[in-house]
Formats: sequence, structure tokens, C-alpha cells
Amino acid sequence: MYELRGVTKRYTRGKETVDALAGIDLTIGDGDRLVIQGPTGGGKSTLLQMLGGLDRPTAGSVELDGTDMAKLSEAKLTKVRSENIGFVFQSFNLIPTLTAQENVETALVPLRVKTKERRERAAAALESVGLTERLGHLPAELSGGQQQRVAIARALVKQPKVLLADEPTGNLDESMRDEIMDVLEAMWKEHGLTFIMVTHDSAIAKKAPRLATIRKGRITVKENAGA
Repeated sequence: MYELRGVTKRYTRGKETVDALAGIDLTIGDGDRLVIQGPTGGGKSTLLQMLGGLDRPTAGSVELDGTDMAKLSEAKLTKVRSENIGFVFQSFNLIPTLTAQENVETALVPLRVKTKERRERAAAALESVGLTERLGHLPAELSGGQQQRVAIARALVKQPKVLLADEPTGNLDESMRDEIMDVLEAMWKEHGLTFIMVTHDSAIAKKAPRLATIRKGRITVKENAGA
């Protein structure tokens, strides 16, 4: 699925040059579940952006199914993201003036899915995360956990191969965190997704089959025997 070779991301801050990623080599197979941890500023979110085609490396290659995303035109990269990658963020990123169902439908607009099918697929996606009774609710009328469920449904409605989650439980209390993680794990298993998640939460990291740690732009990966 993913093959990263020598991935470097370099930023210039005044006179200083900073390597957010310093020659990352990483393989992530189809259906893998990988959790990424590390200190703030260590490169976790930068790596996730590379995997999602949201940013390009200064050097190295980021291959998804044999295609180096770093070399794609912006139009082709947008197509890859739209068709193959679902995103879930800490801040939910829901449109406040749209209902839960309409927010989920937005993921299907770039794919030119017709209105009737969009509505049906969005409703089914919300049902799969337990929100059948909340289709017509605005984000402000939903709890934090419910808003994150809408975001998960939006990520999955386009039937992606990959699900990328950046601190998806960061704004939730402990009980809601566990609830959202149960939903994400169930979706990973049900859909055979490649699931990659950034988190500061050690309780979540301990349950991951594979754990990657990034410090100062360098990565180590270990199998988690206790998961």
C-alpha cells in the first residue's frame, strides 16, 4: 500500500533550517493499523500530511499503490485524495450551516455522485456510526462525540482504501474517547481499511498492532505484542 523512502521535509525559519522529517523509510501494508506517537514538533502531523497527499516532501518518495504522490500534478493528487483517502481531524471540521447528512454528502460532491445516491450513501454512513436519529441536526445541536461520528461517516462514505486520523479523540473526554475508538476500530475491521492515526494518548497507543514513534524527524516502528 504505502512505501516511503528517504522522505525529508525541510522548513526554513529565519536563518535556521529545520528537518521536520529526516529521511523516513516506512512500509505500511494493506489493512494495517498503525499508530504514530511522539513529542510535539517531532514530525507526527507532517508525516500524516505526506501520507494524505496534503503536502509534498523536500526529498524522497511517498508511494501509494506504486504511484509516487510527490510527483503527481495537483489535479491528479486531488483525485487520489478524493477517491482513496478519508480524513478525520481533532477539530471535526464540520460545516456549521449544514446538517449531519449534508456534511457527509460533501465528501461525495468531488466524485460527481448524483444527488439521490449521495443522500442514500450519506444516510447509510451515518447509520453505520449510530446516528440515524441525527441526520437533520446541525453540528451545534450535537455533542462532541456525535460530531466526531459525523466526521468519521464523512471520511468513510466515499469508500476509501485509507483512513488517516490526526488526534481524533483529542477534544473528547475519556469515556467519549473510548466510544470513538470503538467506532474507528469497528470501521477498520469491517471495511478492511489501512488505518493510520496520530495520537498523544498512550492508552490508545498500547492497543495498536504497530506503533511508530517519531522524534526529531526520525522514526522507529515496533510490533505491539500486547495489542
